[in-house]
Amino acid sequence: MGFIPLKPIPEKDRMSMIFIGMGQIDVRDGAFVVVDDVNGERMHIPVGSVACLLLEPGTRVSHAAIKLAAAVGTLLIWVGDAGVRLYSAGQPGGARSDKLLYQAQLALDEKLRLKVVRKMFELRFGEEPPSRRSIEQLRGMEGARVRKTYQLLAKQYGVKWSGRRYDPKQWDASDVANQCLSSATACLYGITEAAILAAGYAPAIGYLHTGKPLSFVYDIADIVKFETVVPAAFRVAARNPPMPEREVRIACRDAFKQSRILQRLIPMIEDVLAAGDIQPPPPAPDSVPPAIPEPPSVGDAGHRSG
Repeated sequence: MGFIPLKPIPEKDRMSMIFIGMGQIDVRDGAFVVVDDVNGERMHIPVGSVACLLLEPGTRVSHAAIKLAAAVGTLLIWVGDAGVRLYSAGQPGGARSDKLLYQAQLALDEKLRLKVVRKMFELRFGEEPPSRRSIEQLRGMEGARVRKTYQLLAKQYGVKWSGRRYDPKQWDASDVANQCLSSATACLYGITEAAILAAGYAPAIGYLHTGKPLSFVYDIADIVKFETVVPAAFRVAARNPPMPEREVRIACRDAFKQSRILQRLIPMIEDVLAAGDIQPPPPAPDSVPPAIPEPPSVGDAGHRSG
């Protein structure tokens, strides 16, 4: 396959996600397709206009398909059944050292980190947190509000609720409400990670959540999950459908579209980090600029092929 002269488009102009299960993902006649193993039928995927593709068990991906996804800045995520286990992820973004150093500086300074956490609290709950509270105290306040919100939403949608309980090793042991919530949050984490990478930041460098590969993903996703995926999950759970995972995905896509979440995520990320009130570090005086200047791009800052 020859060179594909494609460029990424901004995350705000994309649809949220597509789940793909069973089949060979390949590039045929220049198009990104899923080929049915049985009858050879092709299903075309608009890879350049999707934030992330979640690949379930039974899928195989060719080198050409991964190359094309990287060229257009689409995140590939390998997940388990129902999208509730994340095994691996490609990384079409995250290619800005100035952004990564800025993000790390905010995380390493405790005063700056506290400012960022306070901003996340404000965005999530619509009010400034009390002054003179540590991060640990804010985490406790947040946990109490979250538990109360789950209870209120469960009551609103008529769903029996005994708490958020989920074991990825025993999926069937969870009740329907928890299964729906797990599937819904997996959808939100996928598009949030895609936005973080597209903005040029690292999913692992978090502020309230720390020490995990997706700490920053959890930080940002938590800001919006109670206005998007959690109500969607409870609405599905209230109907107790035979295949809740599929209905949850459809409900999440609708919620993402209605809330315009892809248009909001990258500005929200920048707003959260700007709370630290510092400037990104300038290049070192002895740094060497690129030998070949990059052309202007219509994509986001972190897209590698922008």
